[in-house]
Amino acid sequence: MALAVLIGVGAFFMMREAPAPAPPPETRAAAPAPPPAKKEEPPPAPAPVAEAPRKAAPKRAPAPVAEAPAPTLATLTLESDVPGASVFIDRQFVGNTPLTLDKLEPGTRRVQLTATGFDSVQKSIELVPGPNAISIRIKEVSLNTKVPVVHKHGMGSCEGTLTATLDGLRYETSNKNDAFSLSYAQAEQFAVDYLQKNLRVKQRGGRTWNFTDKNDNADALFVFHRDVEAARKKLADGYAPVR
Repeated sequence: MALAVLIGVGAFFMMREAPAPAPPPETRAAAPAPPPAKKEEPPPAPAPVAEAPRKAAPKRAPAPVAEAPAPTLATLTLESDVPGASVFIDRQFVGNTPLTLDKLEPGTRRVQLTATGFDSVQKSIELVPGPNAISIRIKEVSLNTKVPVVHKHGMGSCEGTLTATLDGLRYETSNKNDAFSLSYAQAEQFAVDYLQKNLRVKQRGGRTWNFTDKNDNADALFVFHRDVEAARKKLADGYAPVR
């Protein structure tokens, strides 16, 4: 019985009307955004006022430059084609090439260069106040030597001068038939015989000349022959010819 009462009460409450649902909230339209504010244009800048040209400041005259005093002593720079050559000035050893000397008295000086395996070279130089630059060649050769000779031939003899240069031999005499001029390539023989006291010159494929001297010895002929052969050897060794 009690159970039936409970069921009836529950059914009563269930049959009661449920409350009406709440209406949805009203949606309001968003207010339109205000139009963008107009940017105000800045007022135009005033035109620049041209400045009056400025007057250039007057140029000052440059201060006078004091002239350096003229040198009174000499400086010598000396070179040679053989580095390390010994240098003597007025017979005093001063060093080896290349070298520079200063505080020298101006004037004429005698310079001598020596090097092992080479002939010494001597030159006179003139030093002036200030710098002096000189180059001296050791490996150069020149030849211009003469000797008075007597040429004896089948019919008497004639006197003349035998000259040697780097280009060859030349015999000058009043007898035009004996005179000659030969290059060294044309001379088949050029020899001195100290015992026979003569100097022989034989033309290749031609004549032979036997020269003596008035002193009846071969001293001058020997020196002449020695100088000629020494110059020819230097030419063969590549020395620079000086004519």
